[in-house]
Amino acid sequence: MTVEKLEFKTEVKQLLDLMIHSLYSHKEVFLRELISNASDAIDRAKYESLTNQDITENDPGWRIKIIADEAAGTLTVSDNGIGMTKEEAVQALGTIARSGTKEFLQALQQKQIKDNPELIGQFGVGFYSSFMVADKVTVISRKAGQNDSKGIKWESTGDGSYTVEDVDKAGKGTDVILHLNQDETKYLKEWEIKDIIRRYSDFIEHPIVMDVEREKQSEIDKTQRVKMREEETLNSMKAIWLRDKSDIPEEEYNEFYKHIAHDFTNPAKVIHYKAEGTSEFAALLYIPGKAPFNILYKDYKMGPALYVRRVQIMDHCEELLPPYLRFVKGVVDSSDLPLNVSREILQNNKQVDLIKTNLTKKVLDILADMKKDEHDKYLEFYREFGRIVKEGIHYDLARGEAIADLLLFPSTRTEEGKSRTLQDYVEGMKEDQQEIYYASGASVTEILKSPYMEAFSEKDYEVLVMVDDIDDFIFSGFEYKGKKMKSVLKGDIKLDKVVDTEHEKAKKEFGKLIELIKDRLKDQVKDVRLSGRLTDSACCLVADEHDLDPQMEKLLKAMGQDVPAAKRILEINPNHPLFAAMNAVFEKDRSNPILGEFTQLLYDQALLLEGSKPKDPGAFTRAVARLMVQNLNQQVSA
Repeated sequence: MTVEKLEFKTEVKQLLDLMIHSLYSHKEVFLRELISNASDAIDRAKYESLTNQDITENDPGWRIKIIADEAAGTLTVSDNGIGMTKEEAVQALGTIARSGTKEFLQALQQKQIKDNPELIGQFGVGFYSSFMVADKVTVISRKAGQNDSKGIKWESTGDGSYTVEDVDKAGKGTDVILHLNQDETKYLKEWEIKDIIRRYSDFIEHPIVMDVEREKQSEIDKTQRVKMREEETLNSMKAIWLRDKSDIPEEEYNEFYKHIAHDFTNPAKVIHYKAEGTSEFAALLYIPGKAPFNILYKDYKMGPALYVRRVQIMDHCEELLPPYLRFVKGVVDSSDLPLNVSREILQNNKQVDLIKTNLTKKVLDILADMKKDEHDKYLEFYREFGRIVKEGIHYDLARGEAIADLLLFPSTRTEEGKSRTLQDYVEGMKEDQQEIYYASGASVTEILKSPYMEAFSEKDYEVLVMVDDIDDFIFSGFEYKGKKMKSVLKGDIKLDKVVDTEHEKAKKEFGKLIELIKDRLKDQVKDVRLSGRLTDSACCLVADEHDLDPQMEKLLKAMGQDVPAAKRILEINPNHPLFAAMNAVFEKDRSNPILGEFTQLLYDQALLLEGSKPKDPGAFTRAVARLMVQNLNQQVSA
């Protein structure tokens, strides 16, 4: 019999090393993860057996068995689920084919992971937690539905390599055998195993069984008591979502959430209800308290588990909730869908659309109630998931205003750490104000100090402050209560009619100078015009009304997107003394080279103000240095 020795992939080596040496508490998570994996394997076999009876191998009694052998020092988690072939075992146990692996490793290295055990389940690396308590792990598995007894044996001591060999295995499924190290033998004790299963795995829908020793009255001699071993089921297997919610204590809801979400923290909100009528289904949904580390990754698995008459069909059914509610965890059990439903059928199914509509409305209503009645709790939720909820403005036009009512923003009228709603903003608008003004940028402080805000501050127009990278993309052109949202960074700004009168006078005074600036910068800017947004600064660059703002442009470029170059508009402040001085030089000698130098300096200054770099930083710094020298020499000679 050939034993093949293979090396773990680099990420697995790092993971094992960190798990073995960095995790000090919550070690019992290993048993929860192994039972969860066993349950998943049974769910898959059970589902495949709907269309392929060979999968059951005449053994339809799905179960997970725990075997504690104190003499051998081994703890075994055995299931009769789908099992693995040799290739599947190498792929599943020797490699982590996930884009979030590096981020998980960074989280392990940077955080006090002993206080964040939920990371293990979130990143799908639960099997490796076995090495926290075991010196060696042996996996014996056979694929369900095969006619022979050919199985595989996978084994590792967590030292960077593992072996794989062919073995005989009578039944389908997988046995995970942990050779516990001497300090962890408590996990062989019946009371310890029962306690862990009661806390973490009571809701697994398949029986978790273990042989236990009991003292009973002898049937031969009634005066004597004898010790007997019998199989005992350790979990309740109750479909919690089908029970009456008045019978379920908060602790039980929380434990079920921790089981399905692979989380150690309690949820922020529980949503449990049954729908009857045109579509009959039961739903138990949870709004988490903390955002998973991988929620922004492409491979994040969203959607509640889908059951049809208590048979699990899918772990994550994306069709049941919109992407902007992808943080919601839970279970949906339908009475109306066929047992052999596929993803293709789900995508064009009226019953699924009805369920999705119901669930979406329910979640949004619960969030609205939280915002109204439990504001502090809602603030915590919003810090974690506000950016994701915002996406609904773009993707769910029909519910745009309902979603907008859930959003919170700092503004020019809030204290540090406080926020305003769009409703608050509209109620505080000036009488003749037609638009909701917002400014997007990298930070609240940076935005509030921005020259783009000068006229708004002077005239006391409120501006909402937006710091998420997607904000301008989401809100550009959005209407709330009949008021259009407008970025203060884009398009022309006219806050009152007095500005128009002043601009007419300034055009007559500086018109020719503006034409010169426009000509000198014709390859770099789309236009040069007088500004209605500046009161103190000399100039700024603005995008056209429908162009991307600088933040979104940078984000798309960072994502490798091909962003077409869009020229900005240079706005100048006619009230700044610089332009009166430049105009005096212009009227005296239009060909004076200093006008060209100052024009380029103006443009570079405007680039810096929008957060960009001058095209030629060296030339910019040399010009600034020359001006500093001239000014200092004037000071000395004066």
